[in-house]
Amino acid sequence: MMLSTQVSSNLSLEEFLKLSETKPASEYIDGRIYQKPMPQGKHSTIQTELVSAINQVGKVQKIAYAFTELRCTFGDRSLVLDIAVFEWQRIPLDAKGRVANKFEIYPDWIIEILSPEQSPNRVIRKITFSIQNGTKLGWFLDPEDESVMVSQPNQLPEIKEGQDILPVLSVLKDWQLSVADVFAWLSFT
Repeated sequence: MMLSTQVSSNLSLEEFLKLSETKPASEYIDGRIYQKPMPQGKHSTIQTELVSAINQVGKVQKIAYAFTELRCTFGDRSLVLDIAVFEWQRIPLDAKGRVANKFEIYPDWIIEILSPEQSPNRVIRKITFSIQNGTKLGWFLDPEDESVMVSQPNQLPEIKEGQDILPVLSVLKDWQLSVADVFAWLSFT
């Protein structure tokens, strides 16, 4: 099953944002609505463990925070990211100083995990768009071949695997994680 696509050339971003949320979530890209596939076991496991690992470092030190399935609206698109990491001082807050519900800015770091039914190129386009609009770092994880494509501004993408250490946001510079560490989370034996 591929991502369902609904072409809507007359729907504006503002009109899209007024629609009811769908399950799984829908994204607005270039006037079209794309529904994300429902996360499965490998996707969900990596997502949960990675967010926890990032927040164990970032939240405690108040330098970064990782959000799951967060809608970020920027650059005339509305994306629901598997993991969106924001440096602490960029986290949108409401009038009470609490985290805002709407994030109308790009994340500092985007992490996408390929699902079996997903179009890899659509996910790569999402990461590329984010990098072109201010995101500092993008990871694209492929659980089947246990690799991570890393995207950064003004650089060609790199493929990391095995014991390669993955780049992280500069505020997390003391934290290291290898590709093997990420995919080891899938083992329950």
